[in-house]
Amino acid sequence: MNRNLGIMLLAVGFTGCQQEKIIESNTNMVLKPYPKTEKIDHNDAYFGTVVDDPYRWLEDDLSTKTKQWVAAENDVTQNYLSQIPFREAIRHRLEEVWNFEKETAPFKEGEYTYFYKNDGLQNQYVLYRKKGDDGKEEVFLDPNKFSEDGTTSLAGISFSKDGSRVAYQISEGGSDWRKVVILNAADKTIIGDTLVDVKFSGLAWKGNEGIYYSSYDKPKAGSALSAMTDQHKLFFHRLNTAQSEDQLVFGGPSKPRRYIGATLTEDERFLIVSAANTTSGNELYIRDLSQANGDFVPVVDNMEKNHNIIDNDGTKLFIYTELNAPNGRVITVDFHHPQVANWKDLIKETDQVLSPSTGGGKIFANYLKDATSLVKQYDRTGTLEREVELPGVGSAAGFGAKLGDKDLYYSFTNYVNPGTIYKYDIASGKSSLYKTSAIQFDPSKYESKQVFYTSKDGTSIPMIITFKKGIVMDGTNPTVLYGYGGFNVSLTPSFSTSTVILLEQGGVYAVANLRGGGEYGENWHLNGTKTKKQNVFDDFIAAAEYLIQEKYTSSEKLAIAGGSNGGLLVGACMTQRPDLFKVAFPAVGVLDMLRYHQFTAGAGWAFDYGTADDSKEMFDYLYSYSPYHALKVGTNYPATMVTTADHDDRVVPAHSFKFAARLQEYNKGDNPVLIRIDTKAGHGAGKSTAMVIAEQTDKWAFMFQNMKIGYKEKP
Repeated sequence: MNRNLGIMLLAVGFTGCQQEKIIESNTNMVLKPYPKTEKIDHNDAYFGTVVDDPYRWLEDDLSTKTKQWVAAENDVTQNYLSQIPFREAIRHRLEEVWNFEKETAPFKEGEYTYFYKNDGLQNQYVLYRKKGDDGKEEVFLDPNKFSEDGTTSLAGISFSKDGSRVAYQISEGGSDWRKVVILNAADKTIIGDTLVDVKFSGLAWKGNEGIYYSSYDKPKAGSALSAMTDQHKLFFHRLNTAQSEDQLVFGGPSKPRRYIGATLTEDERFLIVSAANTTSGNELYIRDLSQANGDFVPVVDNMEKNHNIIDNDGTKLFIYTELNAPNGRVITVDFHHPQVANWKDLIKETDQVLSPSTGGGKIFANYLKDATSLVKQYDRTGTLEREVELPGVGSAAGFGAKLGDKDLYYSFTNYVNPGTIYKYDIASGKSSLYKTSAIQFDPSKYESKQVFYTSKDGTSIPMIITFKKGIVMDGTNPTVLYGYGGFNVSLTPSFSTSTVILLEQGGVYAVANLRGGGEYGENWHLNGTKTKKQNVFDDFIAAAEYLIQEKYTSSEKLAIAGGSNGGLLVGACMTQRPDLFKVAFPAVGVLDMLRYHQFTAGAGWAFDYGTADDSKEMFDYLYSYSPYHALKVGTNYPATMVTTADHDDRVVPAHSFKFAARLQEYNKGDNPVLIRIDTKAGHGAGKSTAMVIAEQTDKWAFMFQNMKIGYKEKP
């Protein structure tokens, strides 16, 4: 069973209210000259339009010249940040806030109960275990010992059904390319060789024989971090055999697909394969492993909608699907006749977006109601048993367990309440508090409220705004507006330890639920894709205008932030409305929309974006908003700190490199344009605590300095 490490940040009260010390901003900052970034004569033609790309050479992440440029840019960035008087005070406060024991919900595998724990500032969470409920705790896996600097992380783990075997993935330097180590769980001895070159993969056990895993062929030429990886393959690895002997199970020349994932039903009778070419829509196949040499049976043979098998009772399959149900539904069908014509509704579609899970013989329907959680419990016949009573309005996660379990654990959080873990009795529906801890933050001093504002085309958009009780809404509050708006991803309320810094300073944190996300289902997502992508930017710009109009803040005190697709969001909005924002934080962003699909698995994002090769219409549309191409000479852009990492093989750093180089060239005025490039780090997952604190320190220091608000230091 796969167990993803989820960091549960837990809270009790903060004490003490001595007099604060105000550290003023530096009024004599000196920005070192930007590196002279070479411009080459390079262009591409798209449907008769010639597009210059003078910084194309920065796409070569293996070249000495690129590495020298990275070092020179980091030198400028660190020199600037080192002059900010309150930088170390912010770092100290972040370390204080972070330094508390954190523990995740437990899960049972075989004779043991497992849980993750971090004693405060450890770079990586440690996996512990104990026998039963009262056994002695022992360290099972300590990722802090994987590397000296904490940059090698545990990236996934899966136990065999009886808990006697375990396979875990490690990521080195944040890369999506993983290694897989297999252990005997009892004595932690290694079984066989380490698997290498595994990417975008789960680990699914077949008894104790071996594991199913997915990967691509490792690029033979160019950089493994940026070269295109196009065809995914599913393999079976039998224990104590060479990886070279692994059996190709699905994919390859006969069935090429970009993304292939495999799971087994809990009874291990059926192998389930999901196959897709983009990030939305998938084929679904199933194989009866009880039949020797059984063939894959297609359940859904097209990629028009999303589907997955969530459970089974013998040959009766329980399937989540969006077919004829944009918000999702659960159907049942028999394995022997799985065609769509035989599907029967079990949990019908509603007005809210559905995300189902199973545990203890029940089905839990986790709905999104205006981007917050509503959970209902159903029996296997589709009869509603109860609506789960949650602790409040926010995000609940973790309603999953094994068939025979009597209870499960879930976490609850929102923007002012750090994650708390509850134990849930499946039979009675009663929740009991399981775990809290001692973060130095008092939620009672802060509030969140949801508002709905009107976007450019009249669409009503929800936004949750969080701030300290009693602050005056006079347009002077430092504010961060955060968004994503893509890939059917829903932004639900969650506590951020880093955001404590902003809230303690009397700042405002606003999260807008933009189109392109999944908050209101498939149609909400589709209205922010391809030639409707501008809707997402309009929604974000309208959110900023609302915050200013309602006097939460002003343009001089407003920062925008987002990562990955959210980095594209920030890049597009700061180029379309540079006057609206004082500070911009495009993180690991997709910033060259004409070439994104040429790198790693980027071609799979085409469902959301389209590509410049599709048609003249699609090229013109992408070219009009692509942040790298939308920059204009002589424009006064916001103070900008681009962030990326040298091992990011999801959104390659070339996007950020080229954007920063051109922004430094074109920017007019005194606002600094910096790029902060982490080394031995990737797209974000698995980043060490030390690296996270360092990056967040620099973000807040840069923002407060450029807003000229100083920093109130806690005594």
